[in-house]
Amino acid sequence: MTTFHDPRGEVATAAEPYTLSYNLTAQEGTGTTVGLLANGFPDSDNFLHAVGAALTNRLPGLKVKFWNKGNASIPAPDDMLAEIKASCQVAIAAYGH
Repeated sequence: MTTFHDPRGEVATAAEPYTLSYNLTAQEGTGTTVGLLANGFPDSDNFLHAVGAALTNRLPGLKVKFWNKGNASIPAPDDMLAEIKASCQVAIAAYGH
């Protein structure tokens, strides 16, 4: 008889459902700003510029702003996060290699 071992450990923290949402398609994005944050890995900035182009192609009224934290080994600076929060309704962070 074969016995299989499940390698997953027990979860110590209860899962919290993600409940934030935003309708980007309303009025083809008009009045909405999306912040795109690159983490500093090579090509993360290029990738997010392609994402921004795809978003604005699909939603012509959408405004896109770009940030790059410049160093993948550090958290995004508090002032950068505050600027994104103050000027955007939606934020997308991404990395590249």
